[in-house]
Amino acid sequence: MNTNNNTPQFTGVSLRTAAIVAGLGLLVMAILAPIVQFGVLQKLVIPGNATTTAEDIMASAALFRTGISLFLVVAILDVVVAWALYILLKPANKSLSLLAAWLRVVYAGMFAVALTSLLNVLQLLTDADYLKAFEVNQLYAQVMLSLSAFQSGWDIGLVIFGLHLLVVGCLAFKSGYIPKWLGALLVIAGIGYIVDSIGKFLVPNYNLTIAAFTFVGEVLLIFWLLWKGIRGFDKGLEYRS
Repeated sequence: MNTNNNTPQFTGVSLRTAAIVAGLGLLVMAILAPIVQFGVLQKLVIPGNATTTAEDIMASAALFRTGISLFLVVAILDVVVAWALYILLKPANKSLSLLAAWLRVVYAGMFAVALTSLLNVLQLLTDADYLKAFEVNQLYAQVMLSLSAFQSGWDIGLVIFGLHLLVVGCLAFKSGYIPKWLGALLVIAGIGYIVDSIGKFLVPNYNLTIAAFTFVGEVLLIFWLLWKGIRGFDKGLEYRS
């Protein structure tokens, strides 16, 4: 046991380190995801206009590939954050912290699978065999279907992500070393994702964006994690981890 760092030998990772890893991982994701969503997808994908969308993607294929790559980095970081949060929340409840970690890992896997639909878009628009096999209208229709499949896969994954936030929020609320208000905000954020995602499947033309107003807890979690990573935790708590 490293008594200087109050780090248990069986984990080899202190709560302080876990907080820094989780905080930095979430911060990078909070930067990359909007860049791809607003700087790539919303820039190139025009809802209801298959021709313009296909032409824009073909003209900016390198940008589209970069977007896919950055999204893949986000999925990988989700796994890293899942591990770090498991270490951080384990003193509160080991079983529930493991459940929270697995929920995030499952979400990351579902998101990575959804990314294959974006890769399919590139294949359709850049592979000579596909270009010869379909008529132009058919090809562009396939592109829009693949883009829709990506979004649907992501929406399904966000239900799992919402459940992850619910568990994390409950653990934070009962932990005693994470502010209860932060736990409550994370629960609210989780509910927002679940309602939006399920609503898209149950309600035709669902256009609410509840998660756009309930995500505050996620942002505050980043700052709290980085602050605790700098300030550190109580030594007795570190020992319990």
